[in-house]
Amino acid sequence: QVRLVESGGGSVQGGGSLTLSCAGSGHTNCTAWFRQTPGEEREGVASINVDHTAAYADSVQGRFTISKDIAKKTLYLQMNTQTPVDTAVYYCAAHTRWFCSGDFDRNRFKDWGQGTQVTVSS
Repeated sequence: QVRLVESGGGSVQGGGSLTLSCAGSGHTNCTAWFRQTPGEEREGVASINVDHTAAYADSVQGRFTISKDIAKKTLYLQMNTQTPVDTAVYYCAAHTRWFCSGDFDRNRFKDWGQGTQVTVSS
């Protein structure tokens, strides 16, 4: 099992930007970002395959960008034009396969970070 550690969360005003990092994610497997708000299920936000092709949830398409640096063993999530709806705890996770292309079934992700809080004010 690989230990993943998220960082970069914080508070930002609506329309602002944040970049999250996930250290330890030097996987060749597909890796992804999820988010969760109190009382809600954890939802997939973006995933990136071993060939760096990415998939996004409709709610973040065009605003968020997922990327990874294999040499640094780090996964990133660039979040632009944020709104209060983006407020959540964000988690990174590693899939069991090289390609997952938007498969956000949590049961297929085997390694998880502890999460980092993102708060967007209006």
